[in-house]
Amino acid sequence: MNNPSLDPLMALLGQAERERDASLAAMQRAVEAHQAAQVQAEQLVAYRGEYEARFKEQFSRKSSIDILQCYQGFSARLGQAIDQQQNVAGHAALKLEQARESLRDQEMRVVSVRKLLERRVTELRQMADRRDQKQTDEFAARAAWNNLQKRPLSSAA
Repeated sequence: MNNPSLDPLMALLGQAERERDASLAAMQRAVEAHQAAQVQAEQLVAYRGEYEARFKEQFSRKSSIDILQCYQGFSARLGQAIDQQQNVAGHAALKLEQARESLRDQEMRVVSVRKLLERRVTELRQMADRRDQKQTDEFAARAAWNNLQKRPLSSAA
């Protein structure tokens, strides 16, 4: 139905759909950032395990204070890197949840605008149906009146 009174609602629906699409894209980016941060944190933890295993093997063959201090220093920095990356992953998880909430809100807005538009279309259709029925009734009444007017009056004798 192409009705000028629907234009503002159609514009609102278009805007709501664009905002929803932007929220969806933001959520996708947040999912990817969260996954990347988690993968990197897992890789750091795995690397630390490999490093500790290599050090234990190397330390068992040759023990020196220098090697032990080097191991402890690197292990501490690696622990800090893991903590920092886990914080990054936690922040990414928070951003992802915010993006999901925003997408849910935008989807609800689109649904609401669509329902409003459907109601308006239904109202316009009902008004048009009533107008058509009124015109049909008036035409039928006029036709009946015209038929009555055309009949000759029969006189009672």
